[in-house]
Amino acid sequence: MQENTSKHAGAARKVSVLGAGAWGTAVAMALAQRHDVLLWGRNAAALQAMGAARENPYLPGYTFPERLQVAAGFDAALAHVAEPGGLLIAACPVAGLRPLLQSLQGRQIPNVVWLCKGFEYDTGLLPHQIVREVLGDAVAGGALSGPSFAQEVAKGLPCALTIASESAALRACVVETAHGGNMRVYSSEDLVGVEVGGAVKNVLAIATGAADGLGLGLNARAALITRGLAEITRLGVALGGKHETFMGLTGMGDLILTCTGDLSRNRRVGLGLAQGKALDVIVQELGHVAEGVPCAKAVRELAAKLGVEMPITNAVAGVLFDGDQPQTMVARLLSRDPRGE
Repeated sequence: MQENTSKHAGAARKVSVLGAGAWGTAVAMALAQRHDVLLWGRNAAALQAMGAARENPYLPGYTFPERLQVAAGFDAALAHVAEPGGLLIAACPVAGLRPLLQSLQGRQIPNVVWLCKGFEYDTGLLPHQIVREVLGDAVAGGALSGPSFAQEVAKGLPCALTIASESAALRACVVETAHGGNMRVYSSEDLVGVEVGGAVKNVLAIATGAADGLGLGLNARAALITRGLAEITRLGVALGGKHETFMGLTGMGDLILTCTGDLSRNRRVGLGLAQGKALDVIVQELGHVAEGVPCAKAVRELAAKLGVEMPITNAVAGVLFDGDQPQTMVARLLSRDPRGE
């Protein structure tokens, strides 16, 4: 992992963020401290209301910076970044990435950076594989990931992220654009490792939330996080990721935050399961996408196909999809045969 060591932020750029949810808006707000940013979303009425109120209802109380404007339309958002140096950011959930990319086919786009974390539900593909399948190799792409809650980024609190891409030019562009103020941006060539860490940590956060909801204590939480990191690493390495990536921001860092932070949606899913709530009720109460739910199913299937041992992930999937109770999940994990670490 390489750090940007420049002392001064790069020149102002044109940035368009496609996706006006909490995280996309928070990133847009952070970048608009130094750049001209357009924010676009599929719900035109909601987007217009955001423009008038100068805030996103998902982030109440956080006013848009002056240089953040709501895009007049999809074409306007693309035209905004058409000139050299422009940066296009896809801020949709994994489920929305393919249709968003399909709307970019045949367009003049310099690059695309995605914020989503997870596996595509029906294909089991990682985001970069979806991008390559839809847009080919002609467009430079990369994943911007790391331990980050939208509310804290919108508030301007310190945050560290990693841009992963096979393109050195794109990595440099993102670092120059986003690194500065309270945001640090590191770069990595390990696109697979960064994406796997960002995806699977959501599943482990459900497990940790359930354990906390059952009152199993801090010892159990530490064990789940540590053994969960081992699961993430095994799967990531099997898919071609680098072992050291999982010790960094997008592995250990993101896992710790999502498993312990009260703002974590996936942790709240686990807490709700421990309270005996039905999954559909929990998701409805969240009002946001909890990527760990569909990711658990995709990861269980992928791990079985690759022969990768992932007992915590399998236990979570059992609760989510097979009717197991959280207490059964815990008992199953505790009853496993002893082995070397």
